[in-house]
Amino acid sequence: MPLSQAIPTIDDRDFDSLLAEVRTRIARYTPEWTPVWTDVNDNDPGITMVQVFAWLAEILTYRMNKVPELNYIKFLQLLGIELSAAEPASAEVTFPIKTSFTESSIIIPKATQITAQAPGGGSPIVFETDRSLIALKAPLASLLVFDGFSFISVTQENESAQPGFLPFGPTADANTALLLGFETTGSFPSLELDLAIWTQPDISKSSLFKCGLPDAPSFASAKLRWEFWDGTQWLRLSLLKDETLALTRTGHIFLQTPTTGMQPAVFPPEPKSLFWIRVRVEESQYERPPRLLAVRTNTTSVLQAETAQFEVLGGSNGRRDQVFQLANVPVLKGTLQLEIDQGNGPEPWTEVTDFFGSTPTDLHYVLDRTSGEIRFGDGLNGAIPVANASNPDGNVVAHEYRFGGGKKGNVPAKAIKTLSASIDGVDDNRVANLFAAINGRDEETLDEAKKRAPRTIKSRCRAVSVEDFEYLAMQASTIKRAKALPLFHPDFPGVKVPGVITVIVVPDGDDPAPTPSEGTLRTVCAYLDQRRLLTTELYVIKPSYQQVEIEAEVVAEDTADLATVKKGVEQTIKDYFDPLKGGEDGQGWPFGGTIFYSRVSQRIFTVPGVQSIKQLVITLDGNEAPFCSDVPIKEAGLLFSTSPLIEVHYSFES
Repeated sequence: MPLSQAIPTIDDRDFDSLLAEVRTRIARYTPEWTPVWTDVNDNDPGITMVQVFAWLAEILTYRMNKVPELNYIKFLQLLGIELSAAEPASAEVTFPIKTSFTESSIIIPKATQITAQAPGGGSPIVFETDRSLIALKAPLASLLVFDGFSFISVTQENESAQPGFLPFGPTADANTALLLGFETTGSFPSLELDLAIWTQPDISKSSLFKCGLPDAPSFASAKLRWEFWDGTQWLRLSLLKDETLALTRTGHIFLQTPTTGMQPAVFPPEPKSLFWIRVRVEESQYERPPRLLAVRTNTTSVLQAETAQFEVLGGSNGRRDQVFQLANVPVLKGTLQLEIDQGNGPEPWTEVTDFFGSTPTDLHYVLDRTSGEIRFGDGLNGAIPVANASNPDGNVVAHEYRFGGGKKGNVPAKAIKTLSASIDGVDDNRVANLFAAINGRDEETLDEAKKRAPRTIKSRCRAVSVEDFEYLAMQASTIKRAKALPLFHPDFPGVKVPGVITVIVVPDGDDPAPTPSEGTLRTVCAYLDQRRLLTTELYVIKPSYQQVEIEAEVVAEDTADLATVKKGVEQTIKDYFDPLKGGEDGQGWPFGGTIFYSRVSQRIFTVPGVQSIKQLVITLDGNEAPFCSDVPIKEAGLLFSTSPLIEVHYSFES
């Protein structure tokens, strides 16, 4: 019985079913009474005793089925599973600069507070900026896409943030580019330019189970070059950091603008003379051209949290297992900076999940983020804070921590708009979040912890089985399908090599034969490398494709439209052999799956209007297969079809 069920049913029999079962067993288990015990009705004394025991059995069964919630809590604790604390919502807030402001830029400090009105009234919801921001007075006035042939304005699409636009055109080939035009008088300032990028979200991606391992490195599928216009040519611009992985995910891009050299120019169809920065594709291996929702300047991330500083928790008494209490909860993970003065000045202590690996000298503590309870060691596992005679009531200090969280922080777009304190130069009336705040979550419930438990005990943090490698590979990047081949070495095909596992990955792309880029392969490999067993030799490779084409002569029903039938058959064939949505189950053509002649025929017959098939020829990699025979493909290979040759006519035309 899965843990998602609140209470397991150990026995579902009730009084009536128990009584009926015992009545049927009287003759089998008491043969010596069979000649005498012939009355099994309610008036018989023996049946009365049976009814009493059935009643007692029903009561015991009921109590057994009511497993207390405390048992579940203890079982989860045995697995090391605790209820997750509430998590804060996050959003991106834009801070426009007043046109009357005399300076070219302004600094928005870290931990700047901005509030949103709580749904249904109540106290405002406080958000804080995660980092400082250099806000630019010059607005982003124009966006142009160069698709390799011409410039296309996407300024309107960028302003509306719907439905998005292709920054490098529909192909995203080398030398395509996105141009950003900034409007300002005078020279363009030299500063760290922060560009906030929103990409089209992938709603089909399954959520990843977090297991505490550090983030694996990610590698881009394309090489981009940032440049500025100096009046005659494009010159290289310093890229400080790219969180978007070559514009494939939401994040920030940080650029260092030059001290001199930027000159305004006109690039039709934009009529204004603007200062231009562009990002150009140098090398492209995009599985799918990126699609952006919006690009914004003067935008930074905010978290639904507040910062507490220099909070005195009390004084240590030198006893074992001391406990102190924070004033504000829930505490954000990793934000508590705890200091204890044991007579030699404040010393930082380190948070750990438990004291099992702590020695008597380790300055460790355990924090319950939900309750704010801080617990120290017993002198055997974890050090005991020493009492300070010069400061007996205040030597334990929370130097800094952040608190907040809950679903209430998931406010809609343009709701985070009120600065707690005005900032000189910022246009208070236009401060807002472009998109809704996300990821706010209340404290985990017991039922949610039950659902999480199976993922914890199925080795999802480690790649052990073939299924583990396939599951984790699909979580590492934009991977739609994965196939793990144990004992298969890419350099020694046909030879079983102990300790080797090779993972074939198929990206989510629009190409008939989706092929992962080198960056995607490196990303998946790095992700799996953190999770593999030490003795496992791991390889991540591209799929091996074979092109299959179908040549068929189809007879249509007299009432069918020939063009519609032809188009339907062609699309059905393409979909059937598609590596992502083909096969019998629509989940992609199976790796190494044989092409069965009869099933191809059945697929064609699923098209409305098909009466019969006069001829069907299967060609694999240019080689025509024997008539009416199945066609095997390479081991772990995949198929794709691009141009089936379908001839459709009516029966009287044959």
